[in-house]
Amino acid sequence: MANSSVKILLIEDDKLLNDDIAAMLSDIASVKQVFDGADGEYEAVESPYDLIVSDLMLPQMSGLEIIKEMRQSGIETPVLILTAKDSVDDKVKGFEVGADDYLTKPFHREELLVRVRALLRRTGIDTEEKELKVGNLTIQLANRTVDANGQNIHLVGKEYDILVYLAKNKNIIITKDQIFDRVWGLDSDTTTNVVNIYLNNLRRKLESVGINNLIKTLRNVGFILEDNE
Repeated sequence: MANSSVKILLIEDDKLLNDDIAAMLSDIASVKQVFDGADGEYEAVESPYDLIVSDLMLPQMSGLEIIKEMRQSGIETPVLILTAKDSVDDKVKGFEVGADDYLTKPFHREELLVRVRALLRRTGIDTEEKELKVGNLTIQLANRTVDANGQNIHLVGKEYDILVYLAKNKNIIITKDQIFDRVWGLDSDTTTNVVNIYLNNLRRKLESVGINNLIKTLRNVGFILEDNE
């Protein structure tokens, strides 16, 4: 359920991507979608928003031009730039005109939400999730506990971390490498095979309280936590 008191302006000319990003943000804000730079600039200057998420390359007016117009008009709404460009020069230009953060495409939902929540916190808005619900499963993020069907499930650290990562990206295929990088870190001395060991342990513990087939393995592709509700 979106927090209707938090308003985000999304400026992205690729309609499919615009819709995808709006869906990613729908749990934390009411999202106004626009599809070109001119409409984006009008909304940014004329209407109050808590955050603006804007593509860099847009028809009619670029993301950089939108930010420049905003700042010259005295509008300090934080701006997160999304772009396929990842050169240092592009980032410097964005920050020089007043962008607050920069996210290079392609990106994962979790990464986008982390950046968005961080920018909103700077303006005094707390949108952090307190719990995750997947069917009968409830994950308390504050105290790292998991309950299902009225029973507590004792998970060790990385079992819990894997479950949270998959739950935050539910219905999205996640590769073994992505889980390893997120949970163990790029500088870990172990191998990605450890992911399978922890996933098997996690599945057994979920099955012990009647949660069956929640996490599926897609052979040679990855894993997916499916929530059909």
